[in-house]
Amino acid sequence: MSTETVAAVADADNKRKLALEVDVQTVGPCRRHVRVKIAEAEIQEARKQCVKEFGTSAAVPGFRVGKVPAGLIERRFNKEISDRIREKLLIESLEQLGEDKSIEPIDEPQFDVASLQIPDTGDFEYEFDVEVRPEFEIPAYSGLSIKRPVHTVTESEIEKRIRDYQIERATERVVDRPVAAGDYARVTLEFRHADNKLSTVSNQRVVVRPSLKLRDGEITGFDQLLIGAKAGDILTTSLVVTPEAENVELRGETIQVNVTVVNVVEFDLKSVDEIAEEFALESAEEVRNEVRKTLERQVTYRQRQETRRQVLEQMTASADWELPESLVRRQVENALRREMLEMQQAGFSFDEIRARENELRQKSLTTTRQALKEHFVLDRVATKESIEVEPYEIDAEIGLMAYQQMETPRKLRARLQKNGMIENLEAQIRERKAVDHILAHATFEDIPMEISETETSFALPYSVAGTSVAGTIEDSQEEDSEE
Repeated sequence: MSTETVAAVADADNKRKLALEVDVQTVGPCRRHVRVKIAEAEIQEARKQCVKEFGTSAAVPGFRVGKVPAGLIERRFNKEISDRIREKLLIESLEQLGEDKSIEPIDEPQFDVASLQIPDTGDFEYEFDVEVRPEFEIPAYSGLSIKRPVHTVTESEIEKRIRDYQIERATERVVDRPVAAGDYARVTLEFRHADNKLSTVSNQRVVVRPSLKLRDGEITGFDQLLIGAKAGDILTTSLVVTPEAENVELRGETIQVNVTVVNVVEFDLKSVDEIAEEFALESAEEVRNEVRKTLERQVTYRQRQETRRQVLEQMTASADWELPESLVRRQVENALRREMLEMQQAGFSFDEIRARENELRQKSLTTTRQALKEHFVLDRVATKESIEVEPYEIDAEIGLMAYQQMETPRKLRARLQKNGMIENLEAQIRERKAVDHILAHATFEDIPMEISETETSFALPYSVAGTSVAGTIEDSQEEDSEE
């Protein structure tokens, strides 16, 4: 516990400070309970200022505006003046508290403003709980030893990505035959638990692969379940809800899944020349060149993720400080958004991003807790090294993402702002620059990058219990389709 009296002195900008008495207590991991006492003299000074402000515009019968006696103003507008004093003192004292105390809050203080009353006499006191940044020493980060994965993009990888582009823009047609491995099929999924229907996901296009991943569970043996089935067949399997699912009651429960095969589909693919025209490119060869560049960015992304993992593994090895569960839960979406943004910047397809999102959601609390520790460490490094993000860097990232998604930067920026992701983008760039700074002083050993040639899973953006989450890659697609 610590108590400090802050004198009413002027700062470098000659702004008068309040006379505060502050008591700070540690009440849990990254959590402080703060009591603030503002001297009666400060209240009286604020009252004079507020009465004067009201007096310049208050309309009182029998008096001209600006000529109403101060005593009458104070009596007639007592509640409004008290509210204004409370607002003024709270804002000024919280700003001063942030400057004078090394609390470093993560979120806004938690207290009920409406319940606070300004006393007619005596000091004004209020208290609140606030979550703060953890206190720790930055580990040494110069001269780290890193194994750097390297890879050269192959012709088969280019051909596969071009086919992905063709399928994304293809016309779908139904074929009358049984399901085969690797097929595209439309299915309806019904989830049941203890004879109760939880939710239904209708007419979804899936790829028949060994695993179908949802946000809170995974159907294994999905291909073997569907192979040989025909339109109208109803197949039954089960899945286990992940231990960190949003629906607490269903965690670890076995869920019955009824899969109805709607149909099997094939595609009438556009030619590569038509794809070139859509991308405003001059030839099929230019398409190949652009695809190569995209795949090389993905190699860079994987390389950066792996080197970042090694950096942070070494730097957070001693980060044994605890983070409150409430903080971790609130930051789940931020952690997901950051990785989804990075994958968009690297040019991954929506299917690849969705699969990664579902993988992260299935262990969201664990991954978010680690991501938060990494964020705090990198933030301290960025602060120590005076690393900041310039507006042009954000513009460049948005421009690259817009090009890869075939939309205008203005439209993409508006969507990111609407979903609150601009802040995530800025934080992500700053952390990346901090990692780059560390890597600039590291030693490297190049090793072959592991590239999986076999796709074993497909992902759908749904939860077993039917819950939805805002601000993901799927929300972006839905907004675009509505437009």
